[in-house]
Amino acid sequence: MATENLSILELRQILSHFKPIIIHLHHAFRTGELLIRLTTEWTNNGWNLVASPGGTDLYLDTREEDRRKIITLVFDKAKSIITQSKEMMQSIQESYPGFQDKTIMIPKSFCWMGEQEFALRGASNCGPEDILFFFPAGIRPVKGNLEALRSLEKVYRLRSSIRVVFAGPALDREYATKFEQEIKHLQTFARWLTPIPFQAMRSAYDGADVILNFSFSEGFSNVLLEAKAAGKPILASNIPGNKTPVLGDQKGSPAGLLFDLHSQEHFIQQALCLIDDRELRKNLGQAGKKQTARLPGPEEEARGLFQTYEKVLNS
Repeated sequence: MATENLSILELRQILSHFKPIIIHLHHAFRTGELLIRLTTEWTNNGWNLVASPGGTDLYLDTREEDRRKIITLVFDKAKSIITQSKEMMQSIQESYPGFQDKTIMIPKSFCWMGEQEFALRGASNCGPEDILFFFPAGIRPVKGNLEALRSLEKVYRLRSSIRVVFAGPALDREYATKFEQEIKHLQTFARWLTPIPFQAMRSAYDGADVILNFSFSEGFSNVLLEAKAAGKPILASNIPGNKTPVLGDQKGSPAGLLFDLHSQEHFIQQALCLIDDRELRKNLGQAGKKQTARLPGPEEEARGLFQTYEKVLNS
């Protein structure tokens, strides 16, 4: 259930009707801010809280004192805190050391959700010889959509064969308005599509040459998992949440290139490497597929969640 734009009254009515035994909270600050104000209901209804913090919780919101207090309150009330990467586990241990005993890692699984067709290259006015960058993400500051567009404009001046398609809803009105205004003037190489149905994402990835992530914060990006499963090379920001998904472990080869968020020149250099070297793109894509093959299946992730819920109910 999405809690964005819900009032406390609306949330109370939903929970009173549904009568949950366990509440599994995603994003400790964004959702927790509402639930913290329902402390009385927690006590009276005997709800059990499980929290899954997001990348914004651990890498951005934790830097702001007011938000950090809310995250701390959520972690304190939670009977279990679930993470999906070693980096997130380490971040909780370093930033919230009092809660490591209730923190567990359930590795993230992957599966495609359908086989619906989607002509990504046609939707982006992309010819057969053009190099298509695909950026699937909601339009909001933490994803860096606007910054990516501006950087790719400079790449386009150097390589006119590139195209880029952004796909995702406007999640921040002010930011999305700026993004829309700028992309309107860059239609020669850039397009913004409405969200692609999840049943068609596999087909959409097949049409891309490079998958782009420009995030300022990530927990464990679904986009990076999808890119690797599709055998597509990645160009991603060099932030804690992106390193392991892109570089993999010491046993394998990287699935993409990382770039310094604070250096537009470095982004351009890395983008040009991928544009100019077909063999590099192929090798990175193949390495990503090998990484994905080592991931747990959905059944294993579901089993981990079920065991956690059982433990919470019996505690």
